[in-house]
Amino acid sequence: MVKQDMKKLAAECFGTCALVFAGTGAIVINDVTSGAVSHVGVALTFGLVVLAMIYALGDVSGCHLNPAVTLGFFMARRLDRRWVGPFMLSQTIGALLASLVLRLMFPTHTTLGATFPAGDSFQSFVLEFILTLILMFVILSVSSGSKEKGVLAGVAVGAVIALEALFAGPISGASMNPARSFAPALVSMRFDHLWVYLAAPILGACLSVFVCRCVQQPGCCRCEQPEEVCS
Repeated sequence: MVKQDMKKLAAECFGTCALVFAGTGAIVINDVTSGAVSHVGVALTFGLVVLAMIYALGDVSGCHLNPAVTLGFFMARRLDRRWVGPFMLSQTIGALLASLVLRLMFPTHTTLGATFPAGDSFQSFVLEFILTLILMFVILSVSSGSKEKGVLAGVAVGAVIALEALFAGPISGASMNPARSFAPALVSMRFDHLWVYLAAPILGACLSVFVCRCVQQPGCCRCEQPEEVCS
């Protein structure tokens, strides 16, 4: 059981590392190549890397890749509390590893793809809150326990991430993920408005659980299987 537990944590670490490396890496490369990747390319990169990781790692850990998603699953009673801290720590470590690699590759880049509001902080806070609420609602709707169900679950989650990044990225950065925002901020030492990207996704993911209960069938946010299936 200990070996299997470590596999779950390794999956969350590697998956989040891949997400941050590809996603923020696309932002950095777009900057250093004067827009060769484009905003659309960055949005699609985030969606596609999440889609790929879900199919690669979903059966191992559920492929949360996001502390807000992990908290959402816990609030929905689909994840045992013993996994919350280890999952969040593994995700943060993975994100930091990705940002450190990008720092080595692009030592002169000032932000490493960190997220900043384009305008008012409150505007971006509300946007990140709503974006994460929608994302978590989709994840809860296409998942069973703390894992995805069906062959198209990865497509649904990847698509909503790309969609939200396409329209909201120019304003808030469309982070929806505390680890994704924290890692480049720490490595680049740019903490401007970081609180927006830590608080808003967590609050949005938690509220999404109650929205899901209002929309989905009774019992949607309660695991009715043995504990080992839910964890």
